[in-house]
Amino acid sequence: MNNIRLKKIDIYIIKKFLGTYFGAIALIIMIAVVFDFSEKIDDFLENNAPFRKVIFDYYLNFIPYFAVLFAPLFTFIAVIFFTSRMAYNTEVIAILSSGVSFPRLLRPYFISATIIMTFNLFLGNNIIPKANQKRFMFEENYYYSGPKGFSDRDVHKQIEPGIFIYLESYNTHSNYGRRFSIEKFVEGELVSKLLSQEIRWDSTKNKWQIRNYYIRDYIDGKQVITQGTVLDTAINLSPDEFRMRDNVVESMTLKQLKKFIAKQKMQGSGRVNALLVEKYRRFSFPFSTYILTIIGVSVSSRKVKGGIGMHIGIGLMVSFAYILFLQFSAQYAISGAMPPLVAVWLPNFIFIFVAYYLYRLAPK
Repeated sequence: MNNIRLKKIDIYIIKKFLGTYFGAIALIIMIAVVFDFSEKIDDFLENNAPFRKVIFDYYLNFIPYFAVLFAPLFTFIAVIFFTSRMAYNTEVIAILSSGVSFPRLLRPYFISATIIMTFNLFLGNNIIPKANQKRFMFEENYYYSGPKGFSDRDVHKQIEPGIFIYLESYNTHSNYGRRFSIEKFVEGELVSKLLSQEIRWDSTKNKWQIRNYYIRDYIDGKQVITQGTVLDTAINLSPDEFRMRDNVVESMTLKQLKKFIAKQKMQGSGRVNALLVEKYRRFSFPFSTYILTIIGVSVSSRKVKGGIGMHIGIGLMVSFAYILFLQFSAQYAISGAMPPLVAVWLPNFIFIFVAYYLYRLAPK
């Protein structure tokens, strides 16, 4: 029971760790907000963005996103900074000389890393997606200039099991598509096909209006042909699907993301691997807090020539190596060269060995 109870040295290190971590986040976020505001102020003024919305709809939702995005880097810098100061004030030597083992010294670091990881997991899967929804809406209304619509070409989708659609082109501004077709298969056999010159979304009826259509049904081995001028139909396709931003998954909770991935798989989308990378990264990225904490303590717990600056330099090099490795492996997964789960967790497994090697070299 005494081994579980926190001692003064544990509370001292936890306060140092968390205080430095949140202090570094606050400082970097203030700098980021100033630079971001100076870059976008002209667009805000040009689009008549209300100051209240700039503060509460944009920057208040920008802060948690930015904090989690660079959480591993902040963790590493925090560990390096305050542990280096402890080492150069001979506090680490005093602690180890008093009979405290190096593994025991790591306990408060792991407690702090667990608090940070839990905090980031909660933010990343619950708070940030909702915050991003408001931030994206603000950007659409007050930041992005030019026409809101765009065209998509050669759209192939499976909207339901056995039902496939094709659009030669679709414009999101007018909700108008050209050369539309829909095919229905039962047990691998084509049973119906519809062809039309154009399709348009009717927002008053919440239905698609198909014009100049031609339907070919296959019934008992015979073709039944139906033609017409206008047909209102409800199909499992929303015009919002054509307006989705590339980073729309950042506005989805984990539950929403899982449903979206299932739908994209059913539709045969080529984005599935990228979506799976995002799903797995929401867990692997916070977990790296533990790995970078071990590396940070192992590197900065001894005195070296160059002082704290040398420790921070080494720390930044390792952090950027990890982030770069994560980006490379993610691209391999998106291209299909590597399973997404393996690609996302591979940097963690490799840096676990780096952490173990540096831990073995740390002063005992």
